Amino acid sequence: MIKSILISIVLLIPGLLAQADEGMWIPMYLGELNEAEMQAMGMNITAEDIYSENQSSLKDAIVIFGRGCTGGVVSDEGLLLTNHHCGYGQIQAHSSLEHDYLTDGFWAMDRSEELSNPGLSVTFLVRMEEVTAKVLEGVTDDMTETDRHRITGENIDKIKEEAIKDTHYEAVVKPFFYGNRYFLFVNEVFKDVRLVGAPPSNIGKFGGDTDNWVWPRHTGDFSVFRIYADSNNIPATYSENNVPYKPKRHFNVSLHGVDEGDFTFVFGYPGSTESYIPSPAVEMLVEVVNPIRIGLRGKKIDIYKNYMNSDPGVRIQYAAKQAGVSNGWKKWIGENRGIRRLNTIENKQKFEAGFKEWVQASEQRKEKYEGLLTAFDDVYDQLKDLNYKITYYREAGLGIEAFRFARRFDNLVEASKIKDTEQETIDQLVEKLKSSASSFFADYQPEIDEAVFVALISEFGTKINASDQPGELRAMLKKAGGNYSELAADIFNDSYFTSEEEMMKLLDGYKKSQYKKIEKDPVYSLTKGLAAIYNTSLLPLKKYLDSESDSLMRVYMTAQMEMQENKLFYPDANFTLRVTYGNVNGYNPDDAVNFNYFTTLEGIMEKENPDIYDYVVEDKLKELYKDKDYGRYGDADGSLHTCFIATNHTSGGNSGSPVMDADGNLIGLNFDRCWEGTMSDIDYDMTQCRNITLDIRYCLFIIDKFAGAGHLVDEMTIVE
Repeated sequence: MIKSILISIVLLIPGLLAQADEGMWIPMYLGELNEAEMQAMGMNITAEDIYSENQSSLKDAIVIFGRGCTGGVVSDEGLLLTNHHCGYGQIQAHSSLEHDYLTDGFWAMDRSEELSNPGLSVTFLVRMEEVTAKVLEGVTDDMTETDRHRITGENIDKIKEEAIKDTHYEAVVKPFFYGNRYFLFVNEVFKDVRLVGAPPSNIGKFGGDTDNWVWPRHTGDFSVFRIYADSNNIPATYSENNVPYKPKRHFNVSLHGVDEGDFTFVFGYPGSTESYIPSPAVEMLVEVVNPIRIGLRGKKIDIYKNYMNSDPGVRIQYAAKQAGVSNGWKKWIGENRGIRRLNTIENKQKFEAGFKEWVQASEQRKEKYEGLLTAFDDVYDQLKDLNYKITYYREAGLGIEAFRFARRFDNLVEASKIKDTEQETIDQLVEKLKSSASSFFADYQPEIDEAVFVALISEFGTKINASDQPGELRAMLKKAGGNYSELAADIFNDSYFTSEEEMMKLLDGYKKSQYKKIEKDPVYSLTKGLAAIYNTSLLPLKKYLDSESDSLMRVYMTAQMEMQENKLFYPDANFTLRVTYGNVNGYNPDDAVNFNYFTTLEGIMEKENPDIYDYVVEDKLKELYKDKDYGRYGDADGSLHTCFIATNHTSGGNSGSPVMDADGNLIGLNFDRCWEGTMSDIDYDMTQCRNITLDIRYCLFIIDKFAGAGHLVDEMTIVE
């Protein structure tokens, strides 16, 4: 029914055409819901060219990269492009003071030099299918949420099992529209993915955290990988005998560039949006959760930067950590600013007032929806206080590196306590922990973690009532005379978890009887105390309240669609494959400020500051700029374009997403949003929301002219 309503809207309301920018659309329904609109906006291809189950299509060149990004295949030899920040962890893992690929970049000049990345995978979508009827089979309106979850869970397990029977595929079923619809995704996962190339961070991360989320951007945010398979082109773990994967489809790469107004579309995996939540949910985010996260992460960032700026080795160790902390911190600042500017809370309250009137105008609607918004108020009154505590526990209480490391030892301790546990089992657990410890301490500085502990735990101790704190913290703090610096010194100086040498001494020859040494360790003891409250007191209540909210949202979603029968609804992002589309366009964020739609290499030279690491410009790049040696990658205007912006609706997870032109050719890699539009996960504003794209010509210029790795460009199908 919902599907037919949406189709009729597109067909019967011409005013909806040629004005879409908001929306993250399901690929398999593009032909029914979006094709006419996309073509009216300038697209020259069909929905079948984008997504097809009967023939190769653009969807066969899209991958989930790792666990949270997107990538695109650009050659018939499995060559893959994604963002530099998506491949950052792998680049860092291969870096050392002797081979600092973060600073110097990395380029494999032949296949033998490509670097393996244990744990990294890419995922292709084989097919998707709506399975709403199958999932909801046996579900009735009068059953409890517990019974509903049980039945839908059992049905989902059967659907997945049947979908991948006798194949090497994997399957997932995800809810859409808050459980009103369900879709099956059958995937093929490749686990041999090798690093092929990455520019220096002065290019791949140019502008650093200062420019993050901000337009204009000049960041060459890309990295190059290659997918490998066995001799039958089937996924396989790393082996020297594996060969480059032969994809069903790869992108043609266009050197045409973009002009203002050009149609573009983004194909990828947006992470999460909440477009339809009620006002108390937004209010909780803006007034409670985000301010805590912003404040605590700001303290951590300041500490990281202080140590990183004074030691090149520490800079390498903490580069990925600092980037991860900063990304959310700056996004939440922009999100709060945008929500307040758009009066999102007030606008939702006005909508809800109209919703109440609409409900009261019909006895049938009163029976279904009366009291719905009041129920939301009750749930969020409880969630506000709960999420206040949870956010402090997540960001501060359990936000210490050594604490997160200590939590990995729970299985060993519990196994050691069991009388019948064989020593062989213990030895296996110990070996895993030794490997984990080696990885942890390779990028760990106890001095930094101790400084973070003082900053965050003192805030935690001040803002969280004593009755909600673990007894271990109160006892340790009392012993330290109430001084958090002394508490930190006591804990960090007397713990296995802050010293690789002491940790390895403990694990070498470990026997079951030694578990008490771990339990008595101050870091482990305090971590257990924090985790106990978090896991047994806070999380169960949150799970219950979130379930209550979800069940209300399922009904509220249905009601919103019924009330706004002429509105074209799209499902919130949930890290499934989506298409978003819009036009290349500048914007003006403030009075007398007007941003152009593209940036150039000249802007990099204007930003250059050799005293600031994020604005150092490579000598080779300056030389190429001076000589205007852009080759075939220069624009018709004589400059080298670096990035451009458009009105495509993107979210976290779209990092690395291919950006295509009207003909389906690759013209760039999505890597960010403008700061003024970071509230688009909740409230999209087409005047301010812009996705930021790396111009593919700048990417190829760096690979070819800067790095001398033109053999990689030669692999690609170039559209001149």
